[in-house]
Amino acid sequence: MEREDLPNLHALGFEDEELKTLGLWGPAIGTPANLAEMYLRRSKKKDTLSSLREQVRRMCAHAAREGKQVRHVWFEQKSASKAYVRREEFEKATAAIADAGLSKTLYVFKISRLSRRGSGQVGLLLDKFEEQEARIFSVAEGMDSRNNRLTLTIFSEQARDQAADISIFTKNGIDANKADGRWTGGVTPYGLYSPKGSGKLARNPSEYPTARRIAAHLVDRKTPAWIANTLNTEGIPTRHGKKWTGPGIVSLAHSVTWAGLVANREKMLDKNGKDVGKYHRGGTPLLNRSGKPVSCGEGVITFAEHVKINSILAERAQKGTSIGDRTRGKREIVALLSGILRCGLCNGPMANGGVNYRCYARQVEGESSCRGVSTDRKRVDAAATAMWINHVLSLSLESPTIYAIAKDWLAYSDPEKDAHKAHVGAALESAVGREMKLEKEFFVFGRMDEEKYDRLREQVAAQIAELKVELAELSRATDLSPLMDPFSLADLWEDAGIGGQRALLKAALRGITLTPPKFRGDRTPIRDRLMPEWRDDSFNPAVEAAWDAWEERRTRATLTN
Repeated sequence: MEREDLPNLHALGFEDEELKTLGLWGPAIGTPANLAEMYLRRSKKKDTLSSLREQVRRMCAHAAREGKQVRHVWFEQKSASKAYVRREEFEKATAAIADAGLSKTLYVFKISRLSRRGSGQVGLLLDKFEEQEARIFSVAEGMDSRNNRLTLTIFSEQARDQAADISIFTKNGIDANKADGRWTGGVTPYGLYSPKGSGKLARNPSEYPTARRIAAHLVDRKTPAWIANTLNTEGIPTRHGKKWTGPGIVSLAHSVTWAGLVANREKMLDKNGKDVGKYHRGGTPLLNRSGKPVSCGEGVITFAEHVKINSILAERAQKGTSIGDRTRGKREIVALLSGILRCGLCNGPMANGGVNYRCYARQVEGESSCRGVSTDRKRVDAAATAMWINHVLSLSLESPTIYAIAKDWLAYSDPEKDAHKAHVGAALESAVGREMKLEKEFFVFGRMDEEKYDRLREQVAAQIAELKVELAELSRATDLSPLMDPFSLADLWEDAGIGGQRALLKAALRGITLTPPKFRGDRTPIRDRLMPEWRDDSFNPAVEAAWDAWEERRTRATLTN
């Protein structure tokens, strides 16, 4: 029987013999008090694996001195300073201790490898660990969270300050490279590449001929969908071996770097003005002091062609629609079965085509990808409605589908609760951070008198207590009994609106497949061509519980970010 983390250890470059020497070959056996989790992190790929292997060796040596076995080595390449970055492996490592109780120790090489978000996050983590009588041990600093909590939180604040400095220096370096006409990294547009160490864009010999054909077609006023279908028919794949799509061609045409120019794009910000790690699409050429575009090497098209292509695409844009209008914001879904209905030929999704549903692959990739199925939207919606109501009314009161529908309906009808829960959690993290800073000011720096410290400490402690009570209240499961009746759920349908009806459908259905007509003019009733996949047909409690937990984590991360 091999360890679950053996693939990770091999990916780090460890040989089997060394893993046996380190005690990382077979599954760890023992009580939670004798077991430990190990967490490794690197921010970028340029951090060498040899350094990470040395960290593992040192942590294993310390675990051996303490008589503990490492149950699992968790490794990921993620930033620890950005609030919008989810660290799945970090969450699993802490959950194995704080939630599952599988072990009592979390080894990290340095505090900065644990987190760069400061004492707010680290303080809450320490609270959860203390409840389980568990600990965090930093090998490089020789620090045990049970004995050095205050020092550990100070180190975490120091790591946070370092992250802010790194961010400033990185941004300055990127801005300087852009001004000098250097390629700053990322995915290069199709037809171009960046030779190693050059800092410039150059034409990719294997892609440039096709990229130039695309450009010529765009200048010749051919539509992106026509271009995609032509390339797919000829069997020419994208860089990643996939089929071309109309939206993909449009994105390429809008790319400033496709013309060999430095792009100036705005970062996306949340409602509080914080960076979310993404950029708005498109962008404009970066201009030098003379008002001319800054070049970063060769391009597939010239700047004049870039302007002409974008003007051609702009002529086709229809304000307030999905056709070329980027000012419309996020549109509400108006079709009941968008994302639920599947094509019976390619098993891909079907999209709203206005008065009908159409195979999405046929729409964006052309006939070479799928011959496509389409049908009138109103009659399919009516058939799906009747199908859902009849199915729900046939279910017993004990059906897990009834519970799933009721649960999803409450989540849909009261989204503010989840949002408020996320906000309270963030406020609690902030309050704990303020408490740690107060202790640092009083105990470490001595810059605060005892009376002021006691007064402020009392206020922050009261805030933390109130927030913990509120968070516990919001985490309490809602009573679903009023909705645990098929007839009650059926009555909800009429007044739910499109958004609510879609939520009710998704809770009961995995999807619906529309089989193609047998021949032109086939009069088979549409209900007989719909093949539903009901959730209760293949219900597995363990699988469903896992999916519920995953969905809850994803929703929490989305709300937090």
